[in-house]
Amino acid sequence: MSLLHIDTADHVTTLTLNRPDSMNPLGAAGDGDAFVEACDAINADMDVRCVILTGAGRAFSAGGDIKAMKERTGNFGGTAPEIADGYRGNIHKILRALYSLRVPLIAAVNGPAIGLGCDLTCLADMRIASEKAKFGVTFLKLGIIPGDGGTWILPRIIGEARAAELFYTGDVIDASTALDWGLVSRVVEHEALLDEAKALAAKVAAMPPHALRQAKNLMRQGRSTTYDAALEMAANAQALMHSTQDHLEGVDALLEKRAPKFTGQ
Repeated sequence: MSLLHIDTADHVTTLTLNRPDSMNPLGAAGDGDAFVEACDAINADMDVRCVILTGAGRAFSAGGDIKAMKERTGNFGGTAPEIADGYRGNIHKILRALYSLRVPLIAAVNGPAIGLGCDLTCLADMRIASEKAKFGVTFLKLGIIPGDGGTWILPRIIGEARAAELFYTGDVIDASTALDWGLVSRVVEHEALLDEAKALAAKVAAMPPHALRQAKNLMRQGRSTTYDAALEMAANAQALMHSTQDHLEGVDALLEKRAPKFTGQ
């Protein structure tokens, strides 16, 4: 079964992890390429202004394929150098593709997000959880470490101490705790999850597309640069935004007390 179901409507692309019978495991041959293809297409399409990532069935994603680990097949088979290359050439492609999205990404976490599945949610700009969602980075319980860069990702979301607690204990937390810890921004009724995610995405998609992409890039660059460098990048990006028709539309709409209609011009 194909890993991703892709649907685009009203400037929003929804990526659905589509292996519901096995809780949407990741890491099968071709999974990395599937994400690269989907994300490259989104980045190239200025009509797409926001992305939703969710899972089919009862889980967001249970992470790596435990059966493949047991059988030492696929990404988890071969010599140590071969396994390392398997991570680089497949699993890491998934993560790099999502991290490289130029438009805002919303994770709609519909159920358990474990291991790699949890770390995927942390690559999103915004996270909404169903009341049935659970989060865990249980790698150590399997005698392995976060091979997906999770030790870089999770502390940036919930802080060093709480990330350490999850990594070193293998505990799984519920949606309410995830909200309290800042891992998600809201928890909603399970049946309302996609509607809530789509409503948020619609608000994002109503913004001017070039400014959206520039704002996301500035937020991303701001994590690892100085304030002086951030100001310089902002000045250059702002000069470009002032030259757009969407800027003029925003000003006119404010003065005329109406909703703006941004076209990407």
